[in-house]
Parts: sequence; C-alpha cells; structure tokens
Amino acid sequence: MDRSRSSSVTYLIIISLLSLHYAVTDGAPGVYFLDGSAHQYVRPSSSDETASLSLPEVGAAVSVLLGFAPPATLSAESSFKLNEVLAPNPFDRPRTVFLLEVTRAEGSQFLDGTKEFLSGTHRRDILGNTNNADIQLPGDEEVSVLSLNEPLNLDSEAELSEKELSDFASWLGGSYVTVAGEPLMGELTIPLENEAELKFDLSKTAVKEFIRSLILLTYNSQKAKELHHDLSGSEKSIAELITGRFNAIEAMKSNDGIENVAHAVRLSVHVISKIFNSLRDAYKGEIVGVIVCNPASEPMLNLIFDSRPSARWLEETKSLKNATLAKEAEKLVRKTVAWTTGIMLIIATLLGIYFLLNMPLTRDTLLYSNVKLD
Repeated sequence: MDRSRSSSVTYLIIISLLSLHYAVTDGAPGVYFLDGSAHQYVRPSSSDETASLSLPEVGAAVSVLLGFAPPATLSAESSFKLNEVLAPNPFDRPRTVFLLEVTRAEGSQFLDGTKEFLSGTHRRDILGNTNNADIQLPGDEEVSVLSLNEPLNLDSEAELSEKELSDFASWLGGSYVTVAGEPLMGELTIPLENEAELKFDLSKTAVKEFIRSLILLTYNSQKAKELHHDLSGSEKSIAELITGRFNAIEAMKSNDGIENVAHAVRLSVHVISKIFNSLRDAYKGEIVGVIVCNPASEPMLNLIFDSRPSARWLEETKSLKNATLAKEAEKLVRKTVAWTTGIMLIIATLLGIYFLLNMPLTRDTLLYSNVKLD
C-alpha cells in the first residue's frame, strides 16, 4: 500500500470513528484503536466482534500501550479482554499514544463507502455504569504528557490571525480569501479527497471558534513532534502521551445549521487524519491512536500520576540510606578514637605530674645531671 493509499485509508477510518458509532449504537460511547506501525501493536478486529470494553479497561489499555503495567485492581476478565485487543508481546509496545476524546460527533450520512476500512482498526463499544475512569501513570520522569488543548498564546484575543488562517488553509491544500477591512471575516475553502470543496464563512462566530479549535490541534501536534525530537536525544527512554479533547463539533451543533455541522465533521476528520499521519511519520510508526467517542460533555478519562517512587528511585533511596549510615559510622569511629586518645593523654599527663612531684630531688637526673652523687 503506497503513501497516498495509506493516507486515504486513515482518512476514511477516522470518518467512521466520528460517525459510525453513533449511527449504529444510537449515541453510546465507543473507542477506536488506530495502529500506526507496519508491525501491529493492536490486534485486528474480526467482522463479527461484538464484545465491549469498560472505561477502566480503556484506561488500562492506554497504560499498557505506553509500556506500563495495568492497574493492580484490574480483574482477570479485564486482563483477558486486553489480551484480545493488544498484541501479546509485552516487550514490543509503541510507548507513544495519541489519545483524543471527541464529544458529540454524530452523522450517519458519512458512513457510506467506509465500512470496508473498519477492519484496519479495533473498535469496541464502551459499556458499564462508570461515567469516567482514570489512566494511571507513573511520575513525570517516566512519561511525558503533552496537551493538545494548550492555548496558542497568552492573549486570548490574539489566538487567531489572518496568517494562521492562511497557513492552515495552505497546509490542507485549500485557500483563505480575506475581506477588505474586515479581519477574520473571510471564507475558508478546503478540498477533500474524492469530494467537493468545503466552504466556511468565518463571519459566523461558531464557525470561527470551530476553525480556531482545529488550528489549535494542528499547532500543538507540531509541538508534540518537537518535544519528541528533544526527548529522543536523552539517555533515558521516556513514554509519550499526546492527549486532548475536541468539542468544537458540539459547539457547532448548538450554534449553527445542520449543513455546516456536517461540513464541520468532514473537516474535523480530514484534519485529525493529517495530524495522525504526520505523527506516525515523525515517530516512525511507533505510535497508536486511541479515539474515544464521548456522547456527553464531561470528560470520560482522567490522568492520574502515581506518587509512589519507581523501582529505580527505591534503589537510589536504599543506596543513599546506606551511604548515610556509612558516613555516620565513620564519624562515630573518628569521635571515639579522638576521645580515647584524649583521655589516655590526660591520664599520662596526670601520672607524669604525680611521679614528678613525689620524686626525691637527688634522683632527678635532669636537675642534678652535673652533680656527683655519693
């Protein structure tokens, strides 16, 4: 499969991620694993697969993909489910995960012509009574976490500019036409593969906020690649988690017409596809995408950092303790030798004075060295 074919497949896959689940399960949450490597980190799904995962199992799967042990509270049944999802080799993990939670992404009209590509992903429904779950991670010295929702800059009014819009359009192979005297009020045109062009009128506030969110995703994904380049030069291998929430489609649904919402979903799929392909190239395939479809507005997955020291820190702490004890023992020995020597010198001095005072004068050879005694 050549590069263009791979890009098209990824694009069509993510269309299904954002639309198929809601069309089939009527708004139930779901999770999709995108394998980004030639050798698979994720087991391919079978066409008749109907089993589901719970939210804690999804969080455990992310931890395992990052190269960490699943939570100790994970049941044997949940461990069996993870073995059905993930590759069996515990020494072959990507240690990089692109985790994106998409809220309110609906649209069964985008399903046509994409079912055949779902075999390239691992899809699971999310069932259970848990509204949210934790992804347990070790300390920040073991894993690097980059948020895709960081603002572009400190000034919220300057988060979007004409240049950023033009660069974004160019990156997607489209164009941005400005309106004279009306900044940020132009028209954004984006061509999609095998489809007509999508046009967005930025004079509408909802559209402008939607495009802002997409630019934010692309900008922070570039930061992820820069961070990976810096971390790759370090002596220690650090796992990388690129995570974020995308709720701009929900905002479009609340503030704009259904036609623009459909266009928004298509453009979102296109952008997420290009982001993942770009990350896959930067990480040389050692990355897995985890797309969580969340029908609600509240986050489903939370990051929890374990405050317990790792085995390496336990070893260092033990060594430091032994070194401290050795230093204390050395100080004690030196102090004991000093006191003993001092006491012996005092005793010897006192004995010398005593015998000197009680010695007969004529026996003192120092005083009477020139006197001839009888």
